[in-house]
Amino acid sequence: MKLKLFPSRYALVNAFALLFLALSFLMRLSFLILDFAEVEHSLFSLLKIFFTGLFFDLGTVSFFYVSASLYFLLFPKRFYGSLLDRILVYFGFSLALLVVYFSFFAEITFWDEFQRRFNFIAVDYLIYTYEVVKNINESYPLPLLIGGMVILVTTTVWLFARKGFFKKVFSAHDGFQVKLVPFAMAILVMSFYTVSIENDSAETSENRYNNELSKAGIYSFFAAFRNNELSYTDFYKTISEKEALNKVQKQVTGPLDSLLEPEDNILRAIKGGVEKKPNIILICVESLSANYLGIFGNENHLTPNLDSIAQAETYFSNLYATGTRTVRGMEAITLSIPPTPGRSIVKRKHNQNLFTIGEVFKEKGYSRTFFYGGDGYFDNMDKFFSGNGFDIVDRGRGFLPSRDIVTSRKNIEDDEVTFENAWGICDEDIFNKVLKEADKSVEQGTPFFDFVMTTSNHKPYTYPEGKIDIPSGTSRSGAVKYTDFAIGQFLRQAKAKSWYNNTVIVIMADHCASSAGKWELDVDNYHIPAIIVNLEGGKGYKITQQCSQIDVMPTLFSLLGWNYNNNFFGRDVFSMKPEDQRAFVGNYRKLGLLKKDELMVLGDGKTANQYKWDQKNNSLSKEPMDTAFLNETISYYQLADYLYNHNGLDLKVNL
Repeated sequence: MKLKLFPSRYALVNAFALLFLALSFLMRLSFLILDFAEVEHSLFSLLKIFFTGLFFDLGTVSFFYVSASLYFLLFPKRFYGSLLDRILVYFGFSLALLVVYFSFFAEITFWDEFQRRFNFIAVDYLIYTYEVVKNINESYPLPLLIGGMVILVTTTVWLFARKGFFKKVFSAHDGFQVKLVPFAMAILVMSFYTVSIENDSAETSENRYNNELSKAGIYSFFAAFRNNELSYTDFYKTISEKEALNKVQKQVTGPLDSLLEPEDNILRAIKGGVEKKPNIILICVESLSANYLGIFGNENHLTPNLDSIAQAETYFSNLYATGTRTVRGMEAITLSIPPTPGRSIVKRKHNQNLFTIGEVFKEKGYSRTFFYGGDGYFDNMDKFFSGNGFDIVDRGRGFLPSRDIVTSRKNIEDDEVTFENAWGICDEDIFNKVLKEADKSVEQGTPFFDFVMTTSNHKPYTYPEGKIDIPSGTSRSGAVKYTDFAIGQFLRQAKAKSWYNNTVIVIMADHCASSAGKWELDVDNYHIPAIIVNLEGGKGYKITQQCSQIDVMPTLFSLLGWNYNNNFFGRDVFSMKPEDQRAFVGNYRKLGLLKKDELMVLGDGKTANQYKWDQKNNSLSKEPMDTAFLNETISYYQLADYLYNHNGLDLKVNL
């Protein structure tokens, strides 16, 4: 019996593979044209994008091919063309088409938002379907998209039928041995990609856009699904644990601090002065890049309130977010820790009973409350904050299992809401709830710390009409301006309260609006604002030290004169020497340390690159490796990962 490489029974799956490769080519070409200015576009670079992309597309096709060829291999020859065979083939083919068309539509929206192929964010979005589907429905014409996909699938099935591919499948006479050859080849190819090819093998360029264009969306999605938690020691450069500990201890210990467990931890006693205990409200603003503010050069007058407040109060001019997502900002603010690779600690299993800023407030006699205008089950926020001692105030639409809340919880009721979209209530409404709860806290006679997370500066960028001069739902600029309006109104209302004179308000972004750029880490897209309002002696002051999001709360504690113990990686910026100033920037795979204009980037292939950052044009140029700088960078990230995984961040360590 003659064995054929592509027997007629496989005509349909072969045609599907060619269709997939063509669509993937068109998708890659479209992204390239859209962001051509950002891409390294020499002839060699462009050819490398498409040939590398074809390599990963073939790997993706192999997974589809194995599924189809397994069916063809096992389905008995005598039933070819039967009703059951026809139903299964038509259904399987239509389902595969739906997956492909859906992924391509989804990639367009994902690229529009993040300028990346699918990554762990896309994986997370599978979990939070309510917010994501509602957001898509509010941002895009969902009925039109779904209808379009149905039409595409139906049309494709019809065209393939017209071309005779289904007829070949149903009229074939291929036996088991004939069908075994393509199945075996598909298994070999799929196994090769599964075992040997990592998604980051596509990253052969110093230009991030080139690397992302070289990837395949579906392949990237499943790679992210498999690798959204990374072991630092397995994937990154390391030094000895003792050396890492010693280096970090020297970096984080201020002149008046004293280490309490020098052999095991960075736990230390912070020496303060005369303690002040005002109420503190921390407003964490969604996606507020520094470049939206006039004080940082924006000429579109989007933030008149924040600009005025910053100039009148105390603000950080050289501050950088640690990551690119809200949960990263929350991790940095509450745990005061550099970003660990993979998921944020907020979303990991071991995320409760940790030593957070909340414990410092508890020691000083404060109540602690987390406010969120959406449902706090999203991104595991309620579970994280409740598990670390915060009471919860959120929209409470019933998604979170009650067992995940171990503290008290209050819902934001319908009659307290004037406007709501997929992500939650508008910023005015959440601020009104904060004011109401602050009044109640004052009546109880205890100081309060409120962590408030806003939602309005998020796609679909909708907010109440008539508040600002940009129509709702038209652009992020409108969302930024509305958020600024809501903050200004909140501060004016707060000033009328009896408790305002004894209250400090911190306004800080969680991350920038976009982290995309040409480089491994786009430094300018980590620059965020932070303002401290109503601080005694803090009028008209600009903090110019280069610093990290993890330093803001330790700096505030110092300004309040607090004595306390902590194992924070963050420091009071005023205790830093110029050579100590630094910022941590990273995404879920790349970990960076910025010192002045020098950037060290650690990669998950045990790689490291050193760059000179040109702040004027936000470009990076590669430099020779400085071993001391490299080891300092390694020490921070390695120790942060070690302490987290060996209970060194636990609450009991600090008791």
